[in-house]
Amino acid sequence: MSYRVVNGKLYSTGDFIEYSNVDSQNKRDKVNKEETANKEKSTFNKILDIKIRKEECFTISSHAAQRLNSRNIDFNDDDMKKINEGINMADSKGVKQSLILYKDVALITSIKNRTVITAMDKNERQGKIITNIDSVVMI
Repeated sequence: MSYRVVNGKLYSTGDFIEYSNVDSQNKRDKVNKEETANKEKSTFNKILDIKIRKEECFTISSHAAQRLNSRNIDFNDDDMKKINEGINMADSKGVKQSLILYKDVALITSIKNRTVITAMDKNERQGKIITNIDSVVMI
């Protein structure tokens, strides 16, 4: 049995005998339309999954993690969800860099990259000037 590669897919040559007459053109068009619709549907699903996952997570930079660990600041799952909600709120407003105030911690966050860049506790915030942010999110 021999095979033929069409658009990157392997087909048996027996499949092409069916399409040899004029009526088979309609069948091929129908198959192509179905394949295209399936590809578009799977592409949409992939994009949707990526978007959903993006809105459910964020990254804490190594610098921010070091600062949080050295100050004995631990976030539980509830805290992480609330911080993520703050990032989502800022993202919906078109924010690029934000200061997120949560409990006694200030988090400098890149909203575009969904990354906490650095963190400060309430003692470090006093007498400091924070620049290069375009919003403050208070949770």
